[in-house]
Amino acid sequence: MSRDARRVLVTGGASGLGAALASRYAARGDRVLVTDRAAKAPVPAGALYQRLDITSTQHWADARERVRREFGGLDVLINNAGIAAGGRMDRVDDAHWRRVLEVNVLGAVNGCRTFAPLLKTQGHGHIVNVASLAGLVHPAAMSSYDASKAAVVALSESLRHELGPWGVGVTVVCPSFFRTNLAASLGGEDPLMDEVAAKLISRAPLGAEEVAVRVLKGVDARRFLVLPDRSARIAYWTKRLARPLYDRRMLAAGARIRRAELREEQA
Repeated sequence: MSRDARRVLVTGGASGLGAALASRYAARGDRVLVTDRAAKAPVPAGALYQRLDITSTQHWADARERVRREFGGLDVLINNAGIAAGGRMDRVDDAHWRRVLEVNVLGAVNGCRTFAPLLKTQGHGHIVNVASLAGLVHPAAMSSYDASKAAVVALSESLRHELGPWGVGVTVVCPSFFRTNLAASLGGEDPLMDEVAAKLISRAPLGAEEVAVRVLKGVDARRFLVLPDRSARIAYWTKRLARPLYDRRMLAAGARIRRAELREEQA
């Protein structure tokens, strides 16, 4: 991609990391289409807004036509929208799994399917899929979220190999917990794990703005894997290089959940 103004579409752009990314791109003079589920939402100066439910193929088709009409093409597609999820295997039901996979996996797939033909025809562009450290490191009692984000990592790697010959780059972003409003999307099926996740999000050292700065740097450098925070990098490399230590830590976390569950049952 050239250093000229880029044409960017961001999903989940009304708040959190999506809003921070949209603001960063707009501040650089890029042309930005912010999308989210709401009918209206505030956007950075100079940006456009469109309602987009990432589970709707019709909404994606409408967004593609808007991009063609307003921008004449697209340079960066950011599949950021998603939901948080947690829950012990015996505490969440089929509806929970369907909701998590439909939003976190098929939502990203829909975006890639919608814009891959356009990017291939252009012969350039970049897809950014926001996954999570949970796509690489898989803690206990988060199996639905872990599975959904691991699928996004696999999707991204496959697309990198598939679209690279057309000049299309792919980046997958895998942060650990950072301060955002993501906890609001927790489904409530397992209150114990929702409480744990909410605390980890609220106490995280980085906020969405800091993560967004690091994501942009990674995308500009056309890096495939972006681990924007120290915790993510430590966990990733511990799993790869010190697997026994990684397993001990993960099993210890599972043991803490067991103790919490026993206290819950005795209360």
